Amino acid sequence: MSDSTSRASGQPDSHTHADPNNPVYRELAGTAEFQELRRRFRGFVFPTTVVFMAWYLLYVLLSTYAKGFMSTKVLGNINLGLILGLLQFASTFLIAWLYSRRAAASFDPLAQQLKARYEGGEQA
Repeated sequence: MSDSTSRASGQPDSHTHADPNNPVYRELAGTAEFQELRRRFRGFVFPTTVVFMAWYLLYVLLSTYAKGFMSTKVLGNINLGLILGLLQFASTFLIAWLYSRRAAASFDPLAQQLKARYEGGEQA
């Protein structure tokens, strides 16, 4: 069975992944470009994840232990808990949008170069 065929169904995979045992992949993984791609990706994803998780946990803790604060009315029946809860959704969409922009500008061009090199079988 070929590498591009699903083991369970015998059908072609809808996508392909690099085989870490492939010598071409090992060669690419050791390149400065690959390391730069990983650095860029981690430089965005790790801090963003930490900030979002802290923001989410703050919301949960406030909801649990600061009920008076969260029930503070802002406008009519709209309270701080509702506003902060809706901001959770807004921040999720904001992060997705920021990631999409960063990926298009910084990750994708370098990833495409590496993909072309990998698929072409060139040695780094």
